[in-house]
Amino acid sequence: MKNLFDIHCHIIPGVDDGARTMEMALKMLQMEYEDGVRSIILTPHYRREMFETPKEKIERQFALLKEKSEATIGSDLRLYLGCEFHANMSMVETLSSRERPTMAGSDYVLTEFSQATDFSFARERIYDLVSHGFIPIVAHVERYPQIRKDFENLEALREIGAYLQVNAGSILGEEGFQIRRFCKKLMKNDMLDFVGSDCHRTNKRTPNLGPCVEYMEKKMGKAYTERIFIRNPQKITENIG
Repeated sequence: MKNLFDIHCHIIPGVDDGARTMEMALKMLQMEYEDGVRSIILTPHYRREMFETPKEKIERQFALLKEKSEATIGSDLRLYLGCEFHANMSMVETLSSRERPTMAGSDYVLTEFSQATDFSFARERIYDLVSHGFIPIVAHVERYPQIRKDFENLEALREIGAYLQVNAGSILGEEGFQIRRFCKKLMKNDMLDFVGSDCHRTNKRTPNLGPCVEYMEKKMGKAYTERIFIRNPQKITENIG
């Protein structure tokens, strides 16, 4: 399948725990391209006291990566700047003042939580974002035991206005049987909105949308897979709520 989107990855070099060098970043982009990906939202971490790379540095590295990608891979690989924003009490103020970017300049916000977060905190942060005009995408929702243990929790977040994203590796079983079963149940109940690679390096946590697309086509059909990997992500870049 061609013209895929990857909406969650750590490819911008030297800004978080993702790609270390420009060479590695370009190799990762090439891997994405060979998997059929043609649009990528690059989402470096923002988390207080852990990942606080200055926005200006991220923007410089993004611009340089985009320039080198066009020269070596081709102009048909479209790159957009985003952020994986670790939820905190003042995230609305941070986003509203544009201290950190949304997803491709849209109203969408890739929102990460701690693995130990409880449902009430997640619900409050999601509600706060939605009430201020943002559209939250819960990053790798399969990682949060207190949220995923009850599908009513997931339904509640979606009713507020959140979307749910899982990692391709989780669907493929890289995180174990229980996580894979959760992802299958999410798909069967039509509660999955996005899949991202969440790739970090060329030697571990690598770009893997190609194998995931093949698996999902077999399990869920072509139309469903196109919706998850193409039509839904297009709503981000076109800023359609």
